[in-house]
Amino acid sequence: MIPLTTFKQLFDYNYWTRDRQLEACAPLAPELFTRAVGGSFPSLRDTLAHLMLVEWIWHERWCGRSPRTFPAYAEFPSPEALGRRWSEIERDVRGFVAGLADDALARPVTYSNLKGETWTYPLWRLLYHLLNHQSYHRGQVTSQLRQLGATPAPVDFLLYLDARK
Repeated sequence: MIPLTTFKQLFDYNYWTRDRQLEACAPLAPELFTRAVGGSFPSLRDTLAHLMLVEWIWHERWCGRSPRTFPAYAEFPSPEALGRRWSEIERDVRGFVAGLADDALARPVTYSNLKGETWTYPLWRLLYHLLNHQSYHRGQVTSQLRQLGATPAPVDFLLYLDARK
């Protein structure tokens, strides 16, 4: 099992990378931010909104709630709008993680997914799943920025560690 201190550091890294990527998107014209360029989600906006809303839904599940839908990605037309909502989600996620004791990581969490299927996993696996999911889609954000002619932010873990020195 992954130690709680490692999870806390990985969530710090997750939000550091989020901030770098939103900064890289800020200068884009709205048309570019929402332009379909391909990937798991058509646009930068949709990819980033997916990342944000997945954090929201996992936090809900960890707290015993199982939402059945996501808000529409179009509710977040700009990097600033995403950033405002994501800050609220970050506050909730960080508060949840900060309130955990080491033994809580092994507790089972049961939730229903968007299809109505019920699943149960130890909390630590769900935390890891979310962080791994975010890393996967961050790579797509980098690719989408390049396709639009923008400069992606470097978000390697070692750069994060060096920035913290």
